[in-house]
Amino acid sequence: MNLSGKVAIVTGASSGIGEAAAMKLAEQGAKIALLDIKEENAKKVKSAIEANNGEAIIVECDVSDAKRMESSYKKVISTWGQIDIVFANAGINGRWTPIEDLAPEDWDQTINTNLRSTFLSVKYAIPYMKENGGSIIITSSINGNRLYRGFGRSAYSTSKIGQVGFGKMAALELAGYKIRVNMICPGAIETNIDSNTFTEEENIKKVEIPVEFPEGEQPLEKKAGSPEQVADLVYFLASDLSSHITGTEVYIDGAESLL
Repeated sequence: MNLSGKVAIVTGASSGIGEAAAMKLAEQGAKIALLDIKEENAKKVKSAIEANNGEAIIVECDVSDAKRMESSYKKVISTWGQIDIVFANAGINGRWTPIEDLAPEDWDQTINTNLRSTFLSVKYAIPYMKENGGSIIITSSINGNRLYRGFGRSAYSTSKIGQVGFGKMAALELAGYKIRVNMICPGAIETNIDSNTFTEEENIKKVEIPVEFPEGEQPLEKKAGSPEQVADLVYFLASDLSSHITGTEVYIDGAESLL
């Protein structure tokens, strides 16, 4: 199902799942607005899209900043005149430490970067999507939705389960506009999100409950998934192939969270 003539916004587009999704959507004919906190980070993605005869722009934006998000969407509209697909993907792991040791500002940073940004990504898309409909995809996680053994990840998991709850509310509210909203819940994926993780191993040990796993935590492929596999799912949810799917969380984890 070709996306020719469609315009897609991808947040956190400079690497990992965001990069792979931007490349996949562009490959299928969509014009891509690459939203990232630093323009420099997304230049290689833009160049790769253009090398494959695609069309892309970079919009430097802090996704948790309401004014900058609103102006970013206006820039996309001024460039192409429409928005059809929003992939709300930007996020961080944040600080992983017991609740007792978690600073309020660290909690706020994770919630704002992950959950507030999702709200803003959806809110500012509605005026431009409500006439013709479209697809919004939110990157959540198995953490907080199926998995609770990530000791020290209270802020991260709260943001991720919050995204699913928000996405379901949005799906129902926006159904009348033919705007579909779905959430993807990846397990372990080979990305660089760990560079945004601050883990306090010694502190976590005091709240950790030992868990014995069977050999291999990825029953299906015995390894972490790839960003390209997630990108295929994003493409499916962005296209008319999923025209009757909304308000649904889709797990992509090789059965990791079923252990």
